[in-house]
Amino acid sequence: MKISFHGAAGCVTGSNYLIETDNMRFVVDCGMFQGSKTLKENNYRKFAYDPATVDFALITHAHIDHTGLLPKLVKHGFKGAIYATEPTVDLLKCLLPDSAHIQEIEVMQKNKRAERKGLEPVDPIYDTQDAENAIALLKSVERHKTFEPKAGCRVTFFNAGHVLGSSFIEIELKDKGQTRKIVFSGDLGEDNKPILNDPDRFTETDFLVVESTYGNRNRAPHNKEQRLGELAEVFNRAEKRGGKIIIPAFALERTQDLLHDIMILKEQKKISGIKVVVDSPLATEITKVFIKYPECYDQDATEIAKKMGGLFDHSDIRFTKSVDESKALNDEKKIVILSASGMCDAGRIKHHLKHNLWNPANTVLFVGYQAEGTLGRLLTEGAKTVRIHGEEINVGAQIEQITGYSGHADQNGLLNWLSLVKEVRQQVFVVHGEPESADAFAVLLNEKLGFRAVAPRMDEVFELLADLPVLAPIKPRQPAVAGAVTTAGDSHNQYAELMLKLAEFMRSNKDEKVRSEKLSKLLAEV
Repeated sequence: MKISFHGAAGCVTGSNYLIETDNMRFVVDCGMFQGSKTLKENNYRKFAYDPATVDFALITHAHIDHTGLLPKLVKHGFKGAIYATEPTVDLLKCLLPDSAHIQEIEVMQKNKRAERKGLEPVDPIYDTQDAENAIALLKSVERHKTFEPKAGCRVTFFNAGHVLGSSFIEIELKDKGQTRKIVFSGDLGEDNKPILNDPDRFTETDFLVVESTYGNRNRAPHNKEQRLGELAEVFNRAEKRGGKIIIPAFALERTQDLLHDIMILKEQKKISGIKVVVDSPLATEITKVFIKYPECYDQDATEIAKKMGGLFDHSDIRFTKSVDESKALNDEKKIVILSASGMCDAGRIKHHLKHNLWNPANTVLFVGYQAEGTLGRLLTEGAKTVRIHGEEINVGAQIEQITGYSGHADQNGLLNWLSLVKEVRQQVFVVHGEPESADAFAVLLNEKLGFRAVAPRMDEVFELLADLPVLAPIKPRQPAVAGAVTTAGDSHNQYAELMLKLAEFMRSNKDEKVRSEKLSKLLAEV
C-alpha cells in the first residue's frame, strides 16, 4: 500500500494524490496548478502515472485547484467513477466546462502570438468535450454515509466547511491482510464563516493528509462583527473618494460570502445604497447552485433567505449577462464590481483592473489568498506598476485587504480542528502549502501534538503498511515527472519585472550613451 503526491506538495495548488494497493489504484483530487506561469506549466506535463490504470477518483470539493485536471485525466484514459457530494457535482457541471473554455481561449490567443513569431502551435490541456466526458463520470454521495467504491475500500465524506459541498474524506483500506485508515482534510474552513455550517471533526486515524495554506501564520482574530465592520469601513472610505470598488472574487464561495455580508450591512444601513454588480457568468451560475441547497446554510444565512425571499435577493444587486454589459461598467461611477478570478490571473477582473487601477479615486479590495507569482500577490505586496495584457499600468488606486474572508483555516484554526484527534497512529503528511508554510506546520505538529509529521515534495512516494514507517519517502526528493516545478522562483515574473525596470530606465535616463551601454551589456549577457 503506497501513497504518492503529485500536486499541492511543495506548493498550494494542483492537489493530486495516488493511493495504490495490490488490487486497486485511485486518486484523491485531480487539481490544476494555479499561480505563476512557471507553476502552471505543470498542467501541460504528463501525469506521473497512467490514468487508464486508475479505478476511481474521490473529490474533496469543487475548486479548480482540486478538480481542474479531471478532464485531462479522462482525456488520457481514465474511465472510472468520480465520487463527490451532490453540491460538488452540481458545481463541477458549471466549473469544468468553464475551465475548458478558458483553456481553449488562452491557447487560441497564444497560438496567434506564436504564429506571428514563427513558433509551433500548442494544444489546449483539454477541451469542452473532455470536460463533458468527465462530468458524465460524476457520481454523488451523501455525507456521513459510508460506501464501497471497490471491495476492500470503505469511504465516508464529512463536512469540511470550506465551500459549498466541501468535505474531508475518511478512507479504510485493506491490503495484504492489513487495514489502514487515511483521512484527507481537503481544504478546511474556519468555524463561523459566512453561509456554511462549521466543519465536522474526527478522533482517530492511521494516516492524516492535512492542508497547510496558513500553516505558518495566524490572521488577526475575526468574528462576524469584526468582519462586517471592516467591510463597512472599506466601503465607506471608498465612497468618500467617489470612485469604484473593484473586488477580485473567486466565482465559487467568495462571491457568495461577500453578497451575504453586503446584504446584512445594507439591511443594517451601515453602508449606502451603492449598486453591486457581479460581473462573472460563472459566479452567476454558481450562485444558483447555492440557492438550491439551503440545508447547507448556517443560522444567519437561513434567516436572510427567509427575510428576503431568497439568499441573494436584493434590489441593489445585479448580475451581468453579456460581454457588452461588462464593458459598459467602464462608464459607470460609484459602483462595486465583483469579478473573477480572485487572484487576478485570468478572467474579466484583469479587464477591470486595466481600466481602473490607475485612478486614485478607485479602490481594489482583496478578500482572499493570493498565490505567489499572481498579479494579486504583486498588488497586495505594494507593486507601483504592473503589466496587464502586455501593457504597463500604474497602480494609483487604493489597495485594501480583508483577511476575515479566507476559506482556509489559519494555523490556530487547523490546530482547533485537530484538537479532538486523540490519535494519529502512524504519520501525518502536510500538503497544500508553500514550502515554508508546510514545513513549519509539520514541525509544529511534531513538537506540539506529538505527531510524526512530514511535508512531502512533488512526486514523493511513501509506504503505508510498514509497522513503523519512517518519515523519509521511498523515493528521493526529486520530481518523478521531468521538469515538474513548484514555487521556487518564477522566470516569467522576473521577465515582467525586468521589462518594467527597463521601461523606467529608458524614461528616466535621457543620455543616449548611458542607455546604449546599459542595453549592450544586457544583450551581451543573453
